[in-house]
Amino acid sequence: MKTKAVRLYGKRDLRLEEFELPPIRDDEILAHVVCDSICMSSYKEAIQGSDHKRVPEGIEKNPVIIGHEFCGELVEVGAKWKSKFKEGQRFSIQPNLKYQGTMWAPGYSYPYIGGDATYVIIPNEVMEMNCLLSYNGEAFFYGSLAEPMSCIVAAFKASFHIEENYIHHMGPAKGGNMAILAGAGPMGLGFIDYVLHSQQKPDFLVITDIDDNRLHRARSIYSPPMAESLGIHLEYVNTGSLEDPVNHLLSLTQGAGYNDVFILAPVTSVVEQGDSILARDGCLNFFAGPTDTNFSAKINFYNVHYLSHHVVGTSGGNTDDMVESLDLMEKEVINPSPMITHIGGLNSVIETTLNLPKIPGGKKLIYTNIDLELTPLADFKEKGKSDPLFAALAEIISETDNLWSEKAEKYLLTHAKPI
Repeated sequence: MKTKAVRLYGKRDLRLEEFELPPIRDDEILAHVVCDSICMSSYKEAIQGSDHKRVPEGIEKNPVIIGHEFCGELVEVGAKWKSKFKEGQRFSIQPNLKYQGTMWAPGYSYPYIGGDATYVIIPNEVMEMNCLLSYNGEAFFYGSLAEPMSCIVAAFKASFHIEENYIHHMGPAKGGNMAILAGAGPMGLGFIDYVLHSQQKPDFLVITDIDDNRLHRARSIYSPPMAESLGIHLEYVNTGSLEDPVNHLLSLTQGAGYNDVFILAPVTSVVEQGDSILARDGCLNFFAGPTDTNFSAKINFYNVHYLSHHVVGTSGGNTDDMVESLDLMEKEVINPSPMITHIGGLNSVIETTLNLPKIPGGKKLIYTNIDLELTPLADFKEKGKSDPLFAALAEIISETDNLWSEKAEKYLLTHAKPI
């Protein structure tokens, strides 16, 4: 079986290649990848090469396939797993295997499995660790977004609060004040969706950013009246336009501060801002992953001692978090489609990955079996003037307020140029 895949050979050295996959062993599974969502973690991987904790040495001779937010169908199941999985079954993968104490993960560490490929071989350890997950939804792209959503679920579970007798209560403070700083990007939109539909809702939620366009888009999708109908008072704040953002944010709580603060950008000033607005027993959740191994920020340890401020951080989710994400999407409780702002084919992966921080917008969704330049959904109508494919897609997404949809996906997979 031949596959086409984007492989990493070294720092900034990504190559789209066609090569032969070996026959699967009895403990492996052959799978067809349909789509992969490009993550900032893949950018960090491509920039760092083998310096990345999940990327092995020797990739210049034994390259690895990149991409870890993918969904597809099982093609051939090895004898060991036939009682649990079947051909044609749709799947998603939890890449954080934690196998035998290693940090190896699909999309970082393996020569034959990663999301930016047409066909892959799923190794035994993925199944052994219960990280090959059944996906029963109709739209493949939801399966791709389950991994980033699982990171959000994990962050919520990691937050905690402490009673006077030192009993820990996990999760955000129900009925409290919550702030999501730098929260109008793609992961921020996922956060907002999850908060609005969570069991531990805050009474007050503030979303900050320094980009009016991102804030406008977030507000148009998750409006304050919509949040109010779900029992949450929601406000959006551009902290970049304020002389004193800390005092402004505190004033929104009448000086009480925030029980839970999530930091979605690895920026020192944002971390310090979050620390400054915590309430008593406030939890600062550092969600954003920095590339700088020496990244640091000032924390007020007087408040740690006297006001019980505390800091947590998570990197990815676990299998339970991903199962929860898939379940919520299948039941249509959450809808992560607003995270997606661009669509592309396998041919666009290299340029997109290497330039990801410079490309505005949210999630870049790749359909791995087609040839298509990365294109913003916002440009579909204009491109449709000269391209019938985009004309049809523009019409389809107009039915869902210009958000990507199952109908748009099916049309694209049927009519786009194969790679």
